[in-house]
Amino acid sequence: MSVGIVGIGAMGLPMAANLQRRGHAVHVCDVDAAALAAAAAQGLAACGSAAELARQCALIAIVVVDAVQIADVLFGPGGVVHAARPAGAAPLAVMLCSTIAAHDTERFHARLATHGIDLLDAPISGGPVRAANGTMSMMLAGSSALIARFEPMLRDMAATRFNMGQKVGDAARTKLVNNLLAGINLVAGAEALALGAALGLDKRALFDVIKASSGASWITTDRMARALDGDYAPRARTVILTKDVGLAVQMAIAAGITTPLGDAALQLFRAAVDAGFGELDDAAVVKAICPDF
Repeated sequence: MSVGIVGIGAMGLPMAANLQRRGHAVHVCDVDAAALAAAAAQGLAACGSAAELARQCALIAIVVVDAVQIADVLFGPGGVVHAARPAGAAPLAVMLCSTIAAHDTERFHARLATHGIDLLDAPISGGPVRAANGTMSMMLAGSSALIARFEPMLRDMAATRFNMGQKVGDAARTKLVNNLLAGINLVAGAEALALGAALGLDKRALFDVIKASSGASWITTDRMARALDGDYAPRARTVILTKDVGLAVQMAIAAGITTPLGDAALQLFRAAVDAGFGELDDAAVVKAICPDF
């Protein structure tokens, strides 16, 4: 079974390389010529459009930034819906791996259905290293038959998979709830380390204490380790988590839930973006508190 991946950036490229290494036929597509060149250098088959990808693959995983880009991949010129599938080919399915609002996932699902295309709601988490070795986590929502059809490929993509039920959109909701907490935890960890630095504490010694104590969180441990090394090369860009926390806060407002911690975290993320740290790793949120960190 062949798989296509649209969006071969920080997550998409290692996902594609992992699947190819595990024996799947992988095709890739991206608007960035440099990204396509990097994929070709790894032996991945590059396609010029999402439609070309859809002509050759049974499943298309979309790993782009936001709903606007997804809409273009699906319905724009050269989009998935314009593919002429070979006679007798298995039904085409699209898997949305990006973090977007649930109402957008539902909207895409309904529109694709008019073209006879299935949709699997499948946001991912874990970062490039886990994408490369197939150990990332994936939240799934969609028909049981669709999930079962692609189970071998899903298993190779993500060692940990959570089935959130058959209601498309529930995986997107789950991912936003998780990312709201991730953003809050990251800001809290950054704030604590910035305070320690201002008090004259040894930052690394303080970090070791936090990692081994009740203040620990996975994202603080992961991101602040990089910040302590002055390593802000983007694995997960600040602008992306800013977008995700913003979507989560909007979702909470629609549900009638107040998010004072989420609101505060979003304010700090936006300050980091405004300060010019948007394209850096989201560990750089600490620099919005302590610019010299």
